[in-house]
Amino acid sequence: MTPAGSLLVAHDLHKAYGPTPALDGAAFSIHPGEVVAVMGPSGSGKSTLLHCLAGIVPPDSGTITYNTQDLTAMSDAERSALRRSEFGFVFQFGQLVPELTCAENVALPLRLNGVKRKRAEAQALDWMDRLEVADLGRKRPGEVSGGQGQRVAVARSLVTSPRVIFADEPTGALDSLNGERVMELFTEAARSSNAAVVLVTHEARVAAYSDREIVVRDGKSRDLEHA
Repeated sequence: MTPAGSLLVAHDLHKAYGPTPALDGAAFSIHPGEVVAVMGPSGSGKSTLLHCLAGIVPPDSGTITYNTQDLTAMSDAERSALRRSEFGFVFQFGQLVPELTCAENVALPLRLNGVKRKRAEAQALDWMDRLEVADLGRKRPGEVSGGQGQRVAVARSLVTSPRVIFADEPTGALDSLNGERVMELFTEAARSSNAAVVLVTHEARVAAYSDREIVVRDGKSRDLEHA
């Protein structure tokens, strides 16, 4: 049964790489403004689940519905357009473009969507201010700390006002103090914009910032709220 009001729903997902099953009947749902932590040991299938939900990797079978749209029936171009406009992404190591300034990195998703430079950089600086890194606008990623760079990456994920943000181990490369601050700012900013967050982590301290936890083990998922 699909939870009422869900924004993104997956049912009975299967995905294998050769003879190795990565997902074996996994299910998932998230509401607007909700932060859901996807937990599990290494190799459990949690990152594969995130990639399927984001339309990066197609499942072998099962259904994924985003805002009443069937992701599995979309073309690659349609899924790419969705990722540019309605999905945001935060990765473990930020993946900022080293040749661009921090402000240009944050503005990049807007520029790719055709927004004029001046307007894009103004919106970028607004989000950088919310993430407490506005003073780093002219610096390049190699000139800032890991914690600062990850806040820049979070600002980039939010700048297009996405409806869903996919965060894959967003504090995995940070010390505990920087990780805590990034999560505080990230979840506060996401909730203020009513963005749903799919948070993949293996750390309980990071999952504590979520509203609900789903555990993936051997390609199967279990919702702890309804366990």
